[in-house]
Amino acid sequence: MDASPSASRLIAWTKFAAFAALVVGGVAYGAAQMNYAWKWYQVPRFVVRVIDGQFYPGPLLKGLAVTLEISAVSFVAALAIGLATALCRMSGSVVARGLARIYLEVVRNTPLLVQIYLLYFVFAPILGLDRWFAAIFALAVFEGAFAAEIFRGGIQSVPRGQVEAAASLGLGRAQAYRLVIIPQAVRIMLPPLTSLGISLIKHSAIVSAIAMFDLFNEARTLVSDTFLSYEIYLTTGAIYLAVTLTLSLLVTRLERRFARPT
Repeated sequence: MDASPSASRLIAWTKFAAFAALVVGGVAYGAAQMNYAWKWYQVPRFVVRVIDGQFYPGPLLKGLAVTLEISAVSFVAALAIGLATALCRMSGSVVARGLARIYLEVVRNTPLLVQIYLLYFVFAPILGLDRWFAAIFALAVFEGAFAAEIFRGGIQSVPRGQVEAAASLGLGRAQAYRLVIIPQAVRIMLPPLTSLGISLIKHSAIVSAIAMFDLFNEARTLVSDTFLSYEIYLTTGAIYLAVTLTLSLLVTRLERRFARPT
């Protein structure tokens, strides 16, 4: 007899708690063997500072705000680039398909760091872009190449009969995509797009290479000033983990909402 859903969830959470306890215990044991003088009491002021009873964001929190801002704008731009590229891949124009293919192959087969350096040191002075726009553009172009394949797979998964039904109703190509195809493909595309967004947040740490004051750059500066390498980097990793887990939970709830029968 199969276990009830509540019992299955309880078993899953029990296993997760046991695994988490094992990991924490292993880390604690390893830390004890290092004979390192941990100074966790100095970390809170780097996150939030309290002055005269007022709370002020510390360097890590300020860096997190920059990271979230860059990630949000880059994600929206990546979606636009990805959708345009996917439509070009599926168009009847040989030129559009060829340009889209070249873009995908070049971007997906070169490192993001190289692309950022090329854009910032070569193209940004020509185009008059500052480091903020250069970072966003580099992330959007890089992630847009992966978003294009997600969009193409989601659109092509919609049954052909839906496209024919839209045409029989007199809808044009643009209207069919906007009213019929894209809404149905969203359910399929949502999980991989979520993974793309989480990946973008993690990839945004690389913009510190062009002196963007994001979360990772602030952490690196604090390590240079305080020599609290373990404490600062572990705290930074925990912040990244908290952001990505929160995003995953929110999208999971959104997926369940889309999965409900209407």
